[in-house]
Amino acid sequence: MILREDERINEINESLRLIEKINGLTFGTDAYLLSAILPRRSKAIGVELGAGTGVVSLLALARGKCKHIYGIEVQNSFAELCARNAELNSLSDKLSVICKNVKDVGPVDTQGELDFAFSNPPYMSNSSGKANEFEEKNIARHEVLGDINDFCACAKRLLKHGGDFYVVYRPDRLADLIFALKGNNLEPKRLTFIYPNSHSAPSLLLISAKHGGKSGMIVDEPIYIYKDGTTEYTERFARIYEAGSLE
Repeated sequence: MILREDERINEINESLRLIEKINGLTFGTDAYLLSAILPRRSKAIGVELGAGTGVVSLLALARGKCKHIYGIEVQNSFAELCARNAELNSLSDKLSVICKNVKDVGPVDTQGELDFAFSNPPYMSNSSGKANEFEEKNIARHEVLGDINDFCACAKRLLKHGGDFYVVYRPDRLADLIFALKGNNLEPKRLTFIYPNSHSAPSLLLISAKHGGKSGMIVDEPIYIYKDGTTEYTERFARIYEAGSLE
C-alpha cells in the first residue's frame, strides 16, 4: 500500500491499520464510542452515514458485530480512503463504500432496507465555531453539505421498520438531535452522556433510536473517561476500550 504525501498509517484496536490524512480528521474518542455502542448481531447488515476514513465500520466488522456494512461518504477523497482502508485490512468484501450525499441515498443504493444505521455526523452548524482552513475537515465538522435532519431522514429511508439508529453527538445540540429523530419516526430509546471526568460537563452523548418505535427512553449511567485530576482511564472506560462494547 503506497502512502501519499499527506497520509500516515496508525495501528489501532483489533490490530487494524488505519490510513489517515495528516491534516484530516483523526481517530478519536467519539468514533471509538460509536463503535462500542453497536451491539453484536452477526447476521445484520448496516450502514454508516458519513464514513470518513471508515474506522467505525472497520472496528465493527473486525469485532464480528455484523455481516456487512455500506459506508456512505460525500467527499470523494475520504470515500477513496475508506475503500483503501478496507482493502488494507482485508475487509473489502464486507465494507461497500458509496460516494454520495446522504440527502440522495435510498434503499436502491444499499440493495434494500437495512437492520441498523450509525453515524458520527457533523455537529457544528455553519454559523457556529471557527471554520477550518482545510476544507475536507471543515465539511466533516460543520453542516456544510447536510444537517442533522438530513442524516436522520436518510436513516429513516434506509432502515427496516424496527431498525436501529446509533449516533454520537454533542450535548449542546441534543434538542436539535431529538427533534430531528422524532420528526423522522426514529424514536429515541437510550441516552448516555460521556464526561471527561466527574467535575466536568458532558462532552459527548450516545443515543440509539428505533424506526417506528414506541415512546419511552432510558437514560443510562454516565460514562467518565478519566479519573479526576489524572489522564488515567477510569476502570469502566478501560473495560469499554478493551472490550469494544458498552455492555
